Amino acid sequence: MIMKPIRLSYIITFLPAVFVLLSCGDDDEGDDFIGNWIELSEFEGIRRSSAVSFVIGEVAYVGAGFNGVEDEYYQDFWRYNVGQNFWQRVDSFPGVGRSAAVAFSIGGKAYVGLGFDGDDELKDFYAYDASTDSWSQIADFGGSARRNSVAFSLNGKGYVGTGDDGNTLKDFWEYDPENDSWLQIPSLGGSKRENAVAFVLDDFAYVGTGSDNGVLELDFWRFDQTLLPDFPWTQMEDLDEEDDYEVIRENATAFTMNGFAYIVSGVRGSVTSSVWEYNPRSDFWTEKTPLEGAARTDAVAFSVNERGFISTGRTGSSYFDDIWEFKPFDEEDEED
Repeated sequence: MIMKPIRLSYIITFLPAVFVLLSCGDDDEGDDFIGNWIELSEFEGIRRSSAVSFVIGEVAYVGAGFNGVEDEYYQDFWRYNVGQNFWQRVDSFPGVGRSAAVAFSIGGKAYVGLGFDGDDELKDFYAYDASTDSWSQIADFGGSARRNSVAFSLNGKGYVGTGDDGNTLKDFWEYDPENDSWLQIPSLGGSKRENAVAFVLDDFAYVGTGSDNGVLELDFWRFDQTLLPDFPWTQMEDLDEEDDYEVIRENATAFTMNGFAYIVSGVRGSVTSSVWEYNPRSDFWTEKTPLEGAARTDAVAFSVNERGFISTGRTGSSYFDDIWEFKPFDEEDEED
């Protein structure tokens, strides 16, 4: 099998899919890559896109989201037992049903907020306590009501930024659960964006991809919490399409495991199922085996115990409830 390391050259981005094909889009079907996808027990809720996911301990949670066929914004949440491969319903989200929200977890709690309820962008936030299976409302987000933002947590603090409040944004806010407060921090360097991705590796967060007014953004940034309150952002090498380099997309999803990050699916002109692995130590990307399920946009992803998963999402008017695990170092096995 051939593994294709590619040097980062210009950046990633993602836009909302207006129309897409039930295929691998512009992926090169004739190429051989390393990595294998395994289909697991289906998400037990209704098929949906633009849901949120978070992990507390060794359990993943998926909920909220939208189904255009049902024209429904959801409040239900489900936990996924990775070791035993089954789903259980948990306490429903107490806010209005919504899509395009964000979530992050700190200790035994997760924090979910923002999004769109079909009429308005939202700024309310709620904490989920896994030990009691219950929700409580916390302070509203410090910035404007918005959707299509990114979020992550580092060392006991939560961070939320970018998105769309009627205009594309690049501001960032820090949440302190100790005093239930939001503090604005230096904005993301580079371009405004929505529908981006964020992930954490080795005590750094990374933000990239997304779009502004229909234009895919190329810049890719690393966040160093220890530099606060000064400017915490360092620009990494951009992502572009030179030399067969095709990480750029929108509305993708990302997970991390074993010191690497993986960006999966999304839209790059048309829907794509391609997968790219990021090595933060070399600032290199490597193309891996495409998602073996349907190509999709607006999915969720999570990692538990160094295992990475993708679930839900949509292609055009088709909505999904399947879940796939990625084995990045295995040979592709189409029988799985």
